[in-house]
Amino acid sequence: MNRPPRSFQPREPKHRRNGKIRAREVRVIDDEKRQLGVMSLTEALRLAQSKGLDLVETVPNAVPPVCRIAEYGKLLYEEAKRSKDSDSRVPGNTLKEIQLTPGIAAHDFNTKANHAIEFLDAEMKVRVKLRFKGRQKAHKEFGFDVMNRFVTAVAGHGRVDVPPKMLGDRDMNMVISPLPRGQRAKSKSANGQPAPRQHDQP
Repeated sequence: MNRPPRSFQPREPKHRRNGKIRAREVRVIDDEKRQLGVMSLTEALRLAQSKGLDLVETVPNAVPPVCRIAEYGKLLYEEAKRSKDSDSRVPGNTLKEIQLTPGIAAHDFNTKANHAIEFLDAEMKVRVKLRFKGRQKAHKEFGFDVMNRFVTAVAGHGRVDVPPKMLGDRDMNMVISPLPRGQRAKSKSANGQPAPRQHDQP
């Protein structure tokens, strides 16, 4: 009995890039890892093309999505190397937890983001948890907004392994892994000022 030929499904690309990106607006990080802010997709594509590079959607679940201007093949190589280095060097217990709330104040938000940057720069993964209370559970979009802002605040030091998702009806969770040292931005706090070193803390 002859078996029907096996059909192979083409593998989905790891990232959407260039004309495959669907968002109308994107938050852009340039090829020197500088945050350029939110711009239209057309403007971002034009900027990437002017540099002879790709526009790569690296955080699709953010609102708007975060995109990097980079050479796509080089970016994939760096991600594979980072994953390999992370598996071989990062101990299993180096996971720190940051807790947020949907209505977190700007000062507290910056403090939490700065702590996350310190952990990421110390080669630790960061689990970010956000808990809804009472009526907040009816407005999950505020929680996603806080999580997306947090991703943007630490984008120069870490990347999202597990994007924001609900666990039950009260808790939202995501995991951020450190970027390789050579790819990190110079250590700055979430408000753009130089981050205090541990021995500078009062």
